[in-house]
Amino acid sequence: MRHIYIVGIGTGNPEHLTVQAINTLNKVDVIFIPSKGAAKAELADVRKDICQRYVTNMAIRFVDYAVPVRQTADRSYVQSVDDWHAQISSTYERLFQDHLTEEGSGAFLVWGDPSLYDSTIRIIERVRARDRVALDYSVMPGITSIQALTASHRIPLNLVGKPVQITTGRRLTESFPGIVETAVVMLDGELAFSKIDDPDAYIYWGAYLGTEDEITIAGRLADVSDCIVATRTEARAKHGWIMDIYLLRKGSDFDDQA
Repeated sequence: MRHIYIVGIGTGNPEHLTVQAINTLNKVDVIFIPSKGAAKAELADVRKDICQRYVTNMAIRFVDYAVPVRQTADRSYVQSVDDWHAQISSTYERLFQDHLTEEGSGAFLVWGDPSLYDSTIRIIERVRARDRVALDYSVMPGITSIQALTASHRIPLNLVGKPVQITTGRRLTESFPGIVETAVVMLDGELAFSKIDDPDAYIYWGAYLGTEDEITIAGRLADVSDCIVATRTEARAKHGWIMDIYLLRKGSDFDDQA
């Protein structure tokens, strides 16, 4: 039976790879590298750089493939993602049929950690559910963008004794600042933080974390919101893509103690 390894590679720093990830990459038959067009060639280049550094098994083959583009017109967000995942699962199925023997193994290099706002696991499950290609899979964890963000800002993730919510820009205002005191926000193309009017909120923002292009900005949200918006716009225009994340916080340690 074919076996697929879903390998977390961190947020762009090749030194963030775990020993487990390196060992896994050296034992597969094929490493699949997604190509997302010239504007996102850097993402493929990071993966290739990782392989050049750590893959010493000369028998391993590398296969580039195109990722379908998500269509958003005339459909809801959930429907657009569902359709997109269906297209990608068809792509994966063809890759496995064309490039892996029935007992072969392959690996996908996943940005950050495969369990955190990534859908490779879901898509592999779709391939299995169609039952046209017999396969099993394993997941190798990686350093998350949350870890990279808090490390770069030198802050703990949580306030003492208090919870943390991980959410998206679309859902941010449902919980922050009214319900939770610490929110980690991912996938925020709409810049939801810029719509929050709270004088006590602080933001810790980062983009391209772990890479040579890393940018971080922190401060009271009201003071730095415009700077983050401008910096983000400029960086996206320069690179053609952006991966960013931020932590919003109100309050402080022990502020609920009598």
